[in-house]
Amino acid sequence: MNIHGTAFKYGDNVDTDVIIPARYLSSSDPKDLADHCMEDIDEGFRLKVKPGDVIAAGKNFGCGSSREHAPLAIAASGVSCVIAESYARIFYRNSINIGLPIMECPEAAAKIGSGDVIEADFASGVIINITKNETYKAEPFPPFILEIIEAGGLVNRTKAKLSRKSLEAER
Repeated sequence: MNIHGTAFKYGDNVDTDVIIPARYLSSSDPKDLADHCMEDIDEGFRLKVKPGDVIAAGKNFGCGSSREHAPLAIAASGVSCVIAESYARIFYRNSINIGLPIMECPEAAAKIGSGDVIEADFASGVIINITKNETYKAEPFPPFILEIIEAGGLVNRTKAKLSRKSLEAER
């Protein structure tokens, strides 16, 4: 699985209240969440982000609350991948659970700038900064994580597996 998009760059400790402010948590509708994604740190984000774009950030991205709303807001806004130096663990797991690819790569996180055009291959872990003609290496996703991402999240992957088992049982 490969992605291609323009980077939005943020610093360290971007918490879930900045990703989706608590005042909008009365909704779990992904479109509503996307309309307010990153607005407290980047007011024009929702108007600038295009499907396939990338977020690059520093250390501890997604710290704070354990709410699933934060990765949902990012994914619904069209972001295809988050690349950071490190993540809050619950944000990391929530992201994978909803099918949002997130890559840990300190070198890429440090060198990617806002507006850089980025490509990434999840199976190999290779991240290419086309703008700067640089290549970085993150840990590739293991096959079961790739399955979750490609299915659009853990629930969708589980439904597909159960459906296949049901079809096999009927034969």
